[in-house]
Amino acid sequence: MSNSFDVVIIGGGPGGYNAAIRAGQLGLSSACIDKRGTFGGTCLNVGCIPSKALLHTSHLYDEALNHLPKLGVKTKVELDLAAMMTHKTSVVGDLTKGVEFLLKKNKSEAIVGQARVRAPNRVDVKLADGTIRELTTRHIVIATGSDSATLPDIEIDEDRIVSSTGALSLKQVPKSLVVVGGGYIGLELGSVWRRLGSDVTVVEFLDRITPGLDGEIGKQFQRILSRQGMKFQLSTKVVGVERSKDGLEIRIQPAGGGETKSLHGDVMLVSIGRRPYTDDLGLGDVGVALDARGRVVTDVHFKSNIPSICAVGDVREGAMLAHKAEDEAVACIDHIAGRFGHVNYDAIPAVVYTTPEVASVGKTEEELKAAGVSYKIGKFPFTANARAKTIAATEGFAKVIADAKTDQVLGVHIIGAEAGNLIQEAALAIEIGCASEDIARTSHAHPTLTEAVRQAAMGVEGWTMQM
Repeated sequence: MSNSFDVVIIGGGPGGYNAAIRAGQLGLSSACIDKRGTFGGTCLNVGCIPSKALLHTSHLYDEALNHLPKLGVKTKVELDLAAMMTHKTSVVGDLTKGVEFLLKKNKSEAIVGQARVRAPNRVDVKLADGTIRELTTRHIVIATGSDSATLPDIEIDEDRIVSSTGALSLKQVPKSLVVVGGGYIGLELGSVWRRLGSDVTVVEFLDRITPGLDGEIGKQFQRILSRQGMKFQLSTKVVGVERSKDGLEIRIQPAGGGETKSLHGDVMLVSIGRRPYTDDLGLGDVGVALDARGRVVTDVHFKSNIPSICAVGDVREGAMLAHKAEDEAVACIDHIAGRFGHVNYDAIPAVVYTTPEVASVGKTEEELKAAGVSYKIGKFPFTANARAKTIAATEGFAKVIADAKTDQVLGVHIIGAEAGNLIQEAALAIEIGCASEDIARTSHAHPTLTEAVRQAAMGVEGWTMQM
């Protein structure tokens, strides 16, 4: 067993294990260290994957209970929450084993333990038995991801006051759920429990939900969620919580100050964002520069101020997305191997996996206005899409934004069925510098939901044909 590697990667999530896979593909020896015990990181173990499993199964339950009878399918519906959780756990187990197989296949040693950087070319790993394994390496990649942010003076017990981790494993459906934070994670998990029977209220400090989304999309998104039964307290902050045998009394106040009111909840989900996990890694001891948010400061090649130490994913600037971490991991290792690596951040999509889904790539109207960029817009509603009508999923619209002079696609924003899949056409268009006319004049199969994107692209130049 060697203790010397070309690359030592700290973190076994999407950034970490993809860095290890890429290193193996390029002939570099590597070790991938993770303290959890199962590889795959937050995304696979307690994030993206289990939440999507619950989103899917809760959607099927809601469809069978409330929507299938309208389509002529009558059935007796009963919730088996334990079986739903078993499916979620099974999916996670299968995929974590898959990650371990991929590490082995690409000759990366998977090490379970707590890593600490001791020098620019040395990492110590505290193993389960308490012993320390000293690793030497030419390069270190920090890919430790992020952790849930917390509210001051409010303890998360993962029972009644939960983070996203606890919200994935509730033993019963709460009668009332208060979600603190109107971002992607809170809305996804809130929608899971709403479908299963919870009365859900979202408390958001800002005056709108999903602040990173295009404003028009965000407004429509909130209207749809409200029609589904979610309640919203915007421009509102949580200032305290009192526990009792009857549940939680959550004290809320206007964001700018004012009268304090009480909101009852059986469970409170704290989902106010995530913070980079750079604690207890020894980065400060070796002089790695961190920014005010605790992220590793890196250059365009993902190098920190210490050239042998790089960072990818949630621990450096940018959106906290698993696929962004994957792209950065590949580019980072390519640079280490002496190749060319690049990430086009304008072509990284983001998806909210509610029903309907919301997906976005590129610039929003608000960003373009702030930058003084002239643009044109084309929109197309799913109510006019034949495929959407056949599957009874007509809520939402597709929106294409293009440069007013060059017609280059600058952003695409979709709210509607399968938006997470539809956005990939737009991501590719931005990646290769397409004009809206390129999408508009590309044949799309009929009847498909993708035609909504094409019709929106036609609308940029004013020749939408199906509306």
